[in-house]
Amino acid sequence: MRISSADSGSSGCGVPAAGIRACSAIGRLAATVAATKRGGVDWSPDGGAAPRPGCSFPAVDALLSLFPPGSDADAGGMLRVGGCRADDLAAEFGTPVLVVAEDALRARAREYREELAARWPRSRVVFASKAFPCTAVQRVMVEEGLGLDVAGGGEIVTALAAGADPALLVLHGNAKSDEEIAMAAEHGIGLVVVDNADDVDRLEATGREHDALVRVIPGVEAETHASVLTGHEGSKFGLAPAAAVELIARIERSPRLRMRGLHAHVGSQILDVEPFARSVAPLAALGEFPVYDLGGGLGARYTYDDRPPSVPEYLDALIGAAREHLPAEAEVIVEPGRSMVAAAAATIYHVVTVKRGAVTFVAVDGGMGDNLEVALFGQRFEAAIADRLEAPDGELVTLVGRHCESGDVLVDGVRLDAPRVGDLVAVPATGAYCHTMANNYNGNRRIPVVFASGGAARLVVRRETWDDLLARDVG
Repeated sequence: MRISSADSGSSGCGVPAAGIRACSAIGRLAATVAATKRGGVDWSPDGGAAPRPGCSFPAVDALLSLFPPGSDADAGGMLRVGGCRADDLAAEFGTPVLVVAEDALRARAREYREELAARWPRSRVVFASKAFPCTAVQRVMVEEGLGLDVAGGGEIVTALAAGADPALLVLHGNAKSDEEIAMAAEHGIGLVVVDNADDVDRLEATGREHDALVRVIPGVEAETHASVLTGHEGSKFGLAPAAAVELIARIERSPRLRMRGLHAHVGSQILDVEPFARSVAPLAALGEFPVYDLGGGLGARYTYDDRPPSVPEYLDALIGAAREHLPAEAEVIVEPGRSMVAAAAATIYHVVTVKRGAVTFVAVDGGMGDNLEVALFGQRFEAAIADRLEAPDGELVTLVGRHCESGDVLVDGVRLDAPRVGDLVAVPATGAYCHTMANNYNGNRRIPVVFASGGAARLVVRRETWDDLLARDVG
């Protein structure tokens, strides 16, 4: 069942609706969302800073568990990511800055590859580049033996720049342009996921041969935000089974296209394995093929209360269904995106102003220009002062950005320890869909990406300059 924030018993501000007098506009949005917490409790009365019931670690450890694996606090209490102090990162690269713990990113890629191979040897992990289409991130995936899912010409360009083998790329898109299809032909992209008959027209018009998968709507509705639900009847992505049968027959008759298999994707930020398992049988019902791309969609942990399945739990369910329904000799592909990169990064901001009243607003030097997840999907994040991580008795605040929108909220209801101008605020779990949806609203300069490992940091994407903002103007 989908519920709106107005019906959930939550103000959207991190406290029960009856416990506050006012909240920011985002808490009043009536956007339709699905419940994603198994216990049905989305927000914590204490703003999330105190230890959770049944949690064996203290508040700081609970907070650090949301940051990239290996993150800690040094002897003086300063947050370290990839062995690098938050204040040193801010001093060298400025703020806001998106910091990726490279070792954690590589470990996650290896975990996916090894766990899938252990369950289905003839398999391939393909990183969904749209989650973090940074050349350096794509290069890590390539170096760790993964393929890349690319959704558009720009992701093709960055994937090739990252050294990806074009034969290991999977091209997606519900509205692929002539130019993108031409790029697929020119570079020899390994698999093109056909979403509609127009894709077939364009592929045949290139005069070259292509391996194709047909995207099928499995008719599975998962519990997630409506904006990232993709496997339900009526989805804009893919074809209903009856229409898929017709397109499969056409591709099989084509002199230039090779019908290789089927693709399905249920959605994103899914915290239950059951929808993934249910998506397999509808594919099997369409016949036996050499390749089955089972998509991605496993959720990430953003808050103290989030409990996403582990990679082994997810794959046990998915591959269990594959063993039941799919040919044993087929190749199975999975396409993790959010669950691959979200936890590997954190964003560091400076506090610009603190405004106390009915609600205490702590405003930082970033916001929806570098993190649209809150405004678009109502995604909950957590936050902390970088050198004062423990705040069980801290002030309950609304952490907001600098942009001219009431919906420019980063965390609606979080306890911070005596926030003041100049403090560094760290927000964990920003590795997915933050860099990729960064924008220039209010003349915002998109923020840098830094890789941190073993106490050393290196810039992989620079901050935009004022000149960059003018570079495309021609008159």
